Amino acid sequence: MILILLVFSACTNQNTSSSTTSSSTQKLQEVNVVLDWYPNALHAFLYVAIDKGYFEQEGLKVNLQFPSNSNDAISLVAAGKADIGLYYQQDVIITRANQNVPVKSIGAVVQSPLNAIISLAEKNITSPKDLKGKTIGYSGTELSEALIRSVMKHDGSDSSDVKMVDVGFELMSSMTTRNVDATIGGLINHEVPQLQEEGFNVNWFTLEKYGVPSYYEGVFVANDTTINSESDMLAKFLHASKKGFEDVKANPEAALQILLDHQNAENFPLSENVERQSLDILLPLMENDNAEFLSQDDSRWQENIDWLESEGLIEIKPTLDDVRAVIPYE
Repeated sequence: MILILLVFSACTNQNTSSSTTSSSTQKLQEVNVVLDWYPNALHAFLYVAIDKGYFEQEGLKVNLQFPSNSNDAISLVAAGKADIGLYYQQDVIITRANQNVPVKSIGAVVQSPLNAIISLAEKNITSPKDLKGKTIGYSGTELSEALIRSVMKHDGSDSSDVKMVDVGFELMSSMTTRNVDATIGGLINHEVPQLQEEGFNVNWFTLEKYGVPSYYEGVFVANDTTINSESDMLAKFLHASKKGFEDVKANPEAALQILLDHQNAENFPLSENVERQSLDILLPLMENDNAEFLSQDDSRWQENIDWLESEGLIEIKPTLDDVRAVIPYE
């Protein structure tokens, strides 16, 4: 989905020469993975998999990189400068349809949306109807504008009654200083608990209740060449990632500590309390009774393709095989 925070600097890529396992001289295959953001609760399963040696057991040495630009996870993967990226379902569809970027999703990391319309409780905004006459801060993307149009239309309101203000990466501060009444682009697992920790009472609602199809907030992506020639490596990566997620579910506190040990304190220091709340929010959204972690449903992809076309964000609908790949990994 939409990245709403500014990434200040890139992490130094920790690529090294091929490593060896502690028990043998077997060379490990280097796999460079670009995250969507600095380390946070969403990435805990990756750090657990590294810490527990699950990738190494698969013959992989996984290097996690932080993006220096919001689209690095897809642009570097498309260019072959990284093997895997963590990006957003709707953006994968848009970039494939409009720019023919040769990248597909190989697994869904979050099964449900995290993006929400957030406001201070004093504004009494609890549904799209309450946005009439209000000012909404956003990061200036066409997708955010389409989301507002869609939810207001579904709720019987006119989006022309809303003033949209591009606040860049200042979503939270623009709201807490009362320069805007609400924002779109903040996440329920980060901005909401962060604001609450800072002493603000907030209201929020997600968008799928109001005509926007449910979507995967985060997906792993790989380029077409890698999918065709390195499917075994991708399967091993997904298998180890799933094991890491199982450990996070089994012992969230231990996973939280591993995450905190790997935080980028200089650029994005973590609050233990916020990340604990974030894990509590994320775990039931990353896997549920109807969808296993990393699973993808074709109907979810088609619904989002259709919605994006109806909102004018894409002109030509990509096929399912253009945007997602099935990588058996069990």
